[in-house]
Amino acid sequence: MKLITLLVLSALFGAQALACSEDGKGGFLPENDLFIPANSKSTPTGITQEKFNEVIDKVEAIYGPITSSVGGNLNIARLWENGTVNAAAYPNGSEMNVMMYGGLARHPAITEDGFALVLCHEIGHHIGGAPKKVRSWASNEGQADYFATLKCLRKVFVNENNEAALKKMIVPLRVTLSCSRQFKNKLDRQICMRGAMAGLSVSKLFQSLRGQDKAPNFNTPDSAIVASTFDGHPAYQCRLDTYFQGALCLVDENTDVSQKDEVTGTCHPSLGDKVGLRPNCWMKHKE
Repeated sequence: MKLITLLVLSALFGAQALACSEDGKGGFLPENDLFIPANSKSTPTGITQEKFNEVIDKVEAIYGPITSSVGGNLNIARLWENGTVNAAAYPNGSEMNVMMYGGLARHPAITEDGFALVLCHEIGHHIGGAPKKVRSWASNEGQADYFATLKCLRKVFVNENNEAALKKMIVPLRVTLSCSRQFKNKLDRQICMRGAMAGLSVSKLFQSLRGQDKAPNFNTPDSAIVASTFDGHPAYQCRLDTYFQGALCLVDENTDVSQKDEVTGTCHPSLGDKVGLRPNCWMKHKE
């Protein structure tokens, strides 16, 4: 049934229409065969089913009305029983579909905030702005990552007890100092740190998936410089850098991004910004 649905969607929207495959093999994570069943006894749990639903509830409550305001209907599939370690997004007319799999939530690297970031990323494919994937409806992978911490998580965290949440984490000194330098307001600093730590959670998932020994680190940003903007999944250190810079950008969460212009609502070199920029390891900024 999934294969038939995927073929129908592909016929309706074209080869570039799906940001991620509906079966979850291709999505937030590169295609993989990881599968963590709901009744798994041997695998540590990332978050519980209760937290899985709580996170989706709070993000949906915020972004349901926002997507409605731009003519869309946000539809989040809660696939707790499905052991696929991924998430996906695809459109169907005015439907902005997001598929969140239980296997992702059960991965030991995933925290509650990390799971919220993944959901924000998938919503970002729908409304996260430029740059878009070539000949596609979707914001590209790096932009969906940037949107997740620049806009979405800030809206999610703004009314929460961020101080209590941060007390449960070991926040690296680089994150604390960078967020403190950027933001004068205590709440903004706390949200910045939470966004960065959510990014670390999912970046460790990417590391695990790729079987790499070197952990993502805020002190060792990716030094790669692309000749043109890369639409696919950046390297896991590059993705951490993107989450961190999104968290550090001084443009507030209520200043909307543009679906056509990469500058609007973001930090950008053309505006004289030095911090909060999308990293050169995937983004080629326009002059």
